[in-house]
This record gives sequence, C-alpha cells and structure tokens, in this order.
Amino acid sequence: MAESPTDRFLGGGWGGGWRGPLLAAVVAFLAVLPGLIAFPVMDRDEARFAQATAQMLETGDFVSINFQDGPRSKKPVGIHWLQALSVGTLSSVEARRIWAYRVPSLVGAMLAAAACAWGAAAFFGPTGGATAGALLGSSLILSTEGFLATTDAALCGAVTLMMAALGRIYAASRDEAIARTGTRAVFWAAMAVSILLKGPIGPMVALLALVALWAWDRKAAWMASLGWTWGIALILLVVGPWAWAITVTTDGGFWTGAVMGDMISKITSGQESHGAPPGLHALLTPLLLLPGAVLLPAGLVLGWKLRAETGVRFALCWLLPAWVVFELTPTKLPHYTLPLYAALAWLMAAALQRPIGRISRIVGAGLGSLAAAVLAGAGIAVAVIDGGPSSLGWAIAGAICVAAAAAAGVVLILFRRSSIVALGAMIGFGVLGHDALAAGLGPSLQPLWVSNRVAAAVKRAGLDPRNGVIPGPISVAGYGEPSIVFLLGTRTELGAGEMAAAAISEGRPAVVERHELAEFQEALKAQEAHAALAGEVKGLDYSKGKPVDLFLYRSLESGDAR
Repeated sequence: MAESPTDRFLGGGWGGGWRGPLLAAVVAFLAVLPGLIAFPVMDRDEARFAQATAQMLETGDFVSINFQDGPRSKKPVGIHWLQALSVGTLSSVEARRIWAYRVPSLVGAMLAAAACAWGAAAFFGPTGGATAGALLGSSLILSTEGFLATTDAALCGAVTLMMAALGRIYAASRDEAIARTGTRAVFWAAMAVSILLKGPIGPMVALLALVALWAWDRKAAWMASLGWTWGIALILLVVGPWAWAITVTTDGGFWTGAVMGDMISKITSGQESHGAPPGLHALLTPLLLLPGAVLLPAGLVLGWKLRAETGVRFALCWLLPAWVVFELTPTKLPHYTLPLYAALAWLMAAALQRPIGRISRIVGAGLGSLAAAVLAGAGIAVAVIDGGPSSLGWAIAGAICVAAAAAAGVVLILFRRSSIVALGAMIGFGVLGHDALAAGLGPSLQPLWVSNRVAAAVKRAGLDPRNGVIPGPISVAGYGEPSIVFLLGTRTELGAGEMAAAAISEGRPAVVERHELAEFQEALKAQEAHAALAGEVKGLDYSKGKPVDLFLYRSLESGDAR
C-alpha cells in the first residue's frame, strides 16, 4: 500500500508500539481536562451519581447505592467505587469538589482513545490506529462525557478495550495479526468491568458482534478459543461478590428496581421524557463526531465497498447490530451509542488510507461544515440568552476554533496534498474549541448554575452547617435538584414552605423558592418564628426549563426580629 496521509501525518512509524495509543490518550486528556476542572456540577444524573458516591464515603457502606434516604436502583456499583477511590485519593468527601468525582471519566475517555488506537493498529497499521484513536479522543461526545461524573466515558473505555482485544483475536484467527497470550484475558476482564459499570451493555455489544461475524463468515471455530470457561469464571469472580451482597442487603430490591424500574421502562417506553423515534442517533452523529465529521461519509462508503476486508468487516459487526438495537429502543440519549463510536473512528481512519471518492469528499465537507456551524451557533445563542459579561467572548472564541477545525477538515477531505497539516489542525482546533466552550462558556452561564450560586451564598452568609457554627441541615423548599443536595450536604431537607419554616423555628437556615413564600411566611407566623433574608438567587432550572427565584433565610430569635 502506498504511503497514506496518516503515515505522513505521524511520520515514519511514529505511531508504532505504544506511541499511537499514547498520542490518542493525550488528545483525549487535553480535550477533557479543562471542562473537568471548570464546569459546574450538572443536574441531574451527574449530581445523583456524585451524591451517591459521597454517601458511600460518609457511611462506609460500599455495597448499597443511595441518594439521601432512598435506594438508587439503576446502575451497578462500578462507577461509585472508582469515584470513591478518586475522591479518597485526591480530595475529601467534605470538600464536595466535583472534579474529583470526574477523574474516572477522564481515565475512561483516555482508555477509550488508547484502546481504539491499539485495536485499529492490528488492521490498519500503527499510524492508522493512532489516527483512529485521535479522532475518537477529540470527538465532541467523548470529550464531553469525559468530564461528567457519570458512567458513560468509563463504559466507553471498558467496551472499546474489550472490542479492541476481540478484534485482535479475530485478526489473529485470519493470520493478519498476532494476539498475545494476555489479549483474551483483556477481553474478559474488560467485559467484567463493563458489567460493573452498566450491566448488560458490554456483553450485548460483544455478543451481537460475534453473532454478526458468525453469520457473515459462516464459521466460528476461532470463537471457541476465546476461553469461555475461565472467562465467564473471571466475570463471576469480579461481579459476583457485589451482586450477592446487594441481593442480600436489599432483599432483591435492587434487581427489581434496576431491571423492572430502569431497564424495562427504557426498552418499552421513552423514560423520563427521553423518548424519540428511530433515526435520532444517526441524525446526531455528525455533530457528536466533531471535529472528525468530515470523514464520516468516506468511512461509511469504505465500510460498504471494502466490507470483505477483515478490519472493515469487524468494525461493521461491532457497529451495526448494536446501533440498530439503540435506534429501536424508545428511550434515547445522545451518549447511548458512545461505545460504538470507536468502530466509526476505525472506518474513518481507514478511509484516509485510500483515495476518497468525489461525492464522499463533497458530502463530507458539507456535513462537517454544517455540524460545526450548528455547534458554533448554539454556543453563541446560549451566550446571548443566558450568558454573563464574558460569555459572548468565550462563545466567539469557541466558534472561531470550531470553524478553524471545520476549515482544516475541508482542506483534508478536498485537498489531500495538505493532509499532514490539515489532519493535525482539524484535531487540534477541535480540542481547543471544545475547551473554550466547556471550560470558558459553560461556567460563565451563571443563570443556569442555581445550585452553585445558592451554595456560594450560604457560605458568604456564614450559614453552612458543616462548619459547626450553626445547626443543620439546611431546609430547601420548592427547589429539589440533586445538585443542591450534593453541594449542601447529604442531610439537606427537600420539601415545602412549612418544612422550611420549621427549620427556621429550630434555628436552622432555609432556602425558599418564590412560589413557596406564602406558605413559608404563614407557617412562620403560626410557629411564632422569625427569619431574616440573607441572600437571593435568580436563575433558570434548566432540568425543568423554568425560572426560579430562591431566598436564603437565617433564623432570628424572637427578640431580634425586624
């Protein structure tokens, strides 16, 4: 094969050995880290995950998963163990620093990019593998999920490693690569970790790919060498102790909630208003692949034309069956298909190693430009609507970087002579654009970060019960987002105005939303309690799409009332 653009980009075998996966991991690190540090805690999933982990650290119970007094029977325990390790090592549960809870997601994103490069190298060479990993590491979806304290980036890392190992075993069965002794162990260990992170998703992706390969190749002898007996035993060894403990602890209630309350409801209906018709994931893909969206048409065309090639076939069997399942599932969120994006990156990187047809180049240039325009326009619109003094500047900086990445992508896809610089510029400007939007624009959107501003107001007023000066917990009436619990503490009361008045009568602070003020004031009179205003926060509860106006009150002795 003639020297490819990826060969020239990385330069003479630079992507060989560990260098390609390392490059991909560094790209992911640079794309994720600024947002991880700067972006405020998100409602609702991130705050729920982080709060459940905080309660594990507070109670020392690392089996049960709880949000305040209620069980959180949705996902297995894996991400909470990783977060607990991160917080215990890098911070403290009392500090409630959300970045410490996000570190496992950063590691997961880096692992996904590195594993993508490692697996692709078996089929497309070291430089093709490194390019695939860099495309995944810089993608909007992975670099965003990588700074959120949820399961999805870590799951992507585990599944991508699992499938990369399986791909290498498949390539070895066709004498196209060497699968070392530990590759099978990597496959099963990664699957076990994926189960601890998000239950059946990892095994589903692997089994669908194996069935598709069997149906396509009409042979499956190589699958017998995967080590099913000891592999399943390894999974049971990793997952079994916690599964048994949570069954005993909850008397089976966890599985009822996780299977019937969460998984089945997602399969049968649009859970929590996240329902959408088939095709939504495909529609969002160009945006979520930025800055690499210009290569998507070429990658898909290559997948069809060269489907007989081992690496392309494996990528398609990884991608298509699971993608169909996600499209047919009524509940849809953009990150659901993230464990499949490495397969897309393989196809896109492979497309760079061959001549790209005129139609694919034109469609790719248009698609990448359109997706970049949507992202840049959305950033500017949000800055104008909800931004502070610096928001528009950050939005424009992000838009310029995104536009530069799109321009570099157009040069890459249309004028292949400039591919060395263009590929690097596309990925580099894409990372800078994401960083500007995530670490610059995001935190500047003050109306959206209601809980953070309330927590700051509580500290300014000297009303944080955790400092031991005043009694707690704080009572919050009319506003119940999980982030307020994470930031103010596990014992934070959520309820109505009468409850907040009771807190004041006991000498505790209270936060009251405007719609609860009348009930709060009537209850104060009935209890002969007195409160003084200590702060006010106006903003938007973006989870509900409703404006909120929160008042912070301190308790006054009857004789001090004014």
